[in-house]
Amino acid sequence: MSDAPIIRVEHLDKTYQTVAGPFPVLKDVNLGVAQGEFIAIMGPSGSGKSTFMNVLGCLDRPTRGVFALDGRTIGGLPKDELARLRNRTIGFVFQGFNLLPRMSLADNVALPLVYAAVAQDERRQRARAMLARVGLGQYAQSLPSQISGGEQQRVAIAR
Repeated sequence: MSDAPIIRVEHLDKTYQTVAGPFPVLKDVNLGVAQGEFIAIMGPSGSGKSTFMNVLGCLDRPTRGVFALDGRTIGGLPKDELARLRNRTIGFVFQGFNLLPRMSLADNVALPLVYAAVAQDERRQRARAMLARVGLGQYAQSLPSQISGGEQQRVAIAR
């Protein structure tokens, strides 16, 4: 295993442009995370945690600085390549689980595989397998409204 961090952030800034002028949210953030390492991003409300996670999740771009994922600098990637990287590499469980209410649990879990161009039969098999891994295989055809909040979180993790 390489000594290089799987996530590397150097001198990262994120500033939003507002009507009142620039609004800096992240200033000179530095971080290295080794493969297999667990970290916690903590701070008071409004401190930039969600903004930082959006950058790490390739949902937003930094204003300045370096963000590298597994040795690959993310900053200059085109949007379509960034979307592919996010789909294949990053698992993101949002505070709101973002399950589509009119789709079955299996279809919710399979949805990212549609964008990865995985064949329909394989998507179904993978979705059912992931639901089984989180203890929800028997609810594959249920709707999100038919299960508890904790179970919805597990569906989001399976996705």
